[in-house]
Amino acid sequence: MSYIRKVYLKKFKGFDDLILHLGDNPKKIIALVGPNGCGKSSVFDAFEHRLRDFKGARKQVSSTYLEKQSPDVQNPFNKNENIKIDFMDGGYLINKTTFCIRSAYRHTSTLDIQSIEQQQDILDDHYRPASTADTDSRLIDNYQRLISGCFNDFMEGEKTGEETRQEKFGKINEILSRTLEIEISNPGNILTPGRGKLFFKKGKSTDFPFDNLSAGEKEVIDLVMDLMVKSKDYTDTIFCIDEPELHLNTKIQRQLLVELEKLIPDTCQLWIATHSVGFLRALQEELKDKSQILDFSEKDFDQTIVIEPMKPSRINWQRIFKTALEDISELVSPKQIIYCEGRKEPAKNGDEQGLDANVYNEIFGQEFTDTVFVSSGGGIEPEKSMGIGIIVLSKVLNKVEFLRLADRDGKSEEERNEWLQKEPNRRMLIRREIENYLFDKEILQKVFPDMNSSDYDQIISDICTEDVKSKIPNLLEIVKKKGKLTNEEACLMLAKLVTPSTQIYKDLKACIWLSN
Repeated sequence: MSYIRKVYLKKFKGFDDLILHLGDNPKKIIALVGPNGCGKSSVFDAFEHRLRDFKGARKQVSSTYLEKQSPDVQNPFNKNENIKIDFMDGGYLINKTTFCIRSAYRHTSTLDIQSIEQQQDILDDHYRPASTADTDSRLIDNYQRLISGCFNDFMEGEKTGEETRQEKFGKINEILSRTLEIEISNPGNILTPGRGKLFFKKGKSTDFPFDNLSAGEKEVIDLVMDLMVKSKDYTDTIFCIDEPELHLNTKIQRQLLVELEKLIPDTCQLWIATHSVGFLRALQEELKDKSQILDFSEKDFDQTIVIEPMKPSRINWQRIFKTALEDISELVSPKQIIYCEGRKEPAKNGDEQGLDANVYNEIFGQEFTDTVFVSSGGGIEPEKSMGIGIIVLSKVLNKVEFLRLADRDGKSEEERNEWLQKEPNRRMLIRREIENYLFDKEILQKVFPDMNSSDYDQIISDICTEDVKSKIPNLLEIVKKKGKLTNEEACLMLAKLVTPSTQIYKDLKACIWLSN
């Protein structure tokens, strides 16, 4: 079992003296994580550089690309001394199948195979990229090998065509159906013009050509086919995939890594260079007992650096995911969270259930796109929730402002001012509660222009201080909506009419954002 235990790189690319130390019991999956340009792919270039002693490639790579320039002319770069790989059995020997490396530039946009030539020894892997900076176009070779295998089975074996197709493509289809929800419906026919390619069952189509698949779908097919083709001959191998997440959404990334691990025999090791959320989630959950994380972020590689597997603590995972997300959290998170009163429990799908928060979000959602109102209970509960939010969330969302918006209820002007002055992030309505704004005559008459003003005045004599909430049924009766709307439905309906041109909108805005 050729698991790597240590890697030593001296004066190689961006590394002055790097040691990767996986311990005496390295895991099956080794993930190199960190931001772009931190040196993850360079490790794979070192493996390829040593592999060239045993098999050729399509082209040569210059020493200026691989070797870190040094003024020490007395000790020139020597790949056997500057690149050392210590395997689990204590040996350093490398052969043709020790490494199988995929670069990040895997993009075969079309297939149009018109003939099949005699295949070279698969162990030579002549079509592999010369470095991680080169295009990896092995899909064409792998397709030809699969078709050649079908032909050989037909000529020399006793299996039917259907049995042969199932053997060659059945396992691939199982993985594709779990990952992409597509299957190979027809392996193609090189004797028919335009049919020298794979065709798929996708949706209602059963003859969907490879060329029309998305880049992400082609990416998955490429990786899965490559491992399937090599699995028979590469049984004691370090498989290396540089950025396997290209063109894939997070859900597919996660499932793909789970499937790739199943494809690779336990006698082999999988090294991936990634900063993908989907792959990290798979490493954190489904594959946590089979993987080790090497963190390349925030390292000064102009000095001696030893990288050991990351301890899987919450703090370390948070740091890794921060690298993966970069500034995405700031893009999707609000710049301002305002706690208000109302039902604090979210719905099963996570949606806000508090009436007040939904009303405020409806009213101010267009002008204040970076503000979110959150219901957090009644009484003093919003105060407590806000305190917790500031302590906890500010550590993750350190650019978010937190405000507390309270109903005035029955407080006097003196009591209101006293409460506001205690903390600068406090806000309080001038009127009793949100219903006192929604059921203002100005808003009601926008919906019900025929409403009798004197009838309204008989129910509401002071819109600022009265308990309007308890009088909603009476107000709905005078507009002939009694029994047709619940109080909550009426509030949400009226919230849509509180537009920037209304005085109510201006009054609410002044309460919250202290504007004139």
